[in-house]
Amino acid sequence: MPKQERRRQLLSIGLQMLVDRPIQELSIDEVAEAAGISRGLLFHYFPTKTNYYEEVIAAALRRVWRNVAPDPDAPPEAAVQQFAERFYSQIERRRDSYVALVFGNGDLSVGGDGVGSHRRQMARELIASSQLPQSAACVVHAWIAYVEDRALQWSAAITRENIDVEVSHCVRALDALLAL
Repeated sequence: MPKQERRRQLLSIGLQMLVDRPIQELSIDEVAEAAGISRGLLFHYFPTKTNYYEEVIAAALRRVWRNVAPDPDAPPEAAVQQFAERFYSQIERRRDSYVALVFGNGDLSVGGDGVGSHRRQMARELIASSQLPQSAACVVHAWIAYVEDRALQWSAAITRENIDVEVSHCVRALDALLAL
């Protein structure tokens, strides 16, 4: 198998496993076995275990963005609405995986600066797709953290507000922040 294809395969296996467990519990031996290669050969494609984990995390974050990204041709207001709806849906479907990925328990989660970097990247992407002004970057970054926190709290609640009410609240919150 060509090197790039094998790397994609190994990352794909890691992503599949990440759905059920935090990155710290991802076994290199299990990944190699699932790919039909030896552990040593896996290190031919990724120099260290940490390097492999970091690339799986980066791929998982790209997948999160693909799942929450608004349609490229959506008008600005619709893009923000779509982002909030899709973010809530992502959290509803994969709450535990998202929490493990972003907040995890150890050096290999996105954690700390990585969470900020993840949110900044999502803010840049949302600004570009929703045609918001670049000067709104700090506001959009903070708003994404707000949406994330609300979605996580909402998904853990025993009785939930209707998702449309939640999304509408989040969109109004961004409008209010941008108006300041």
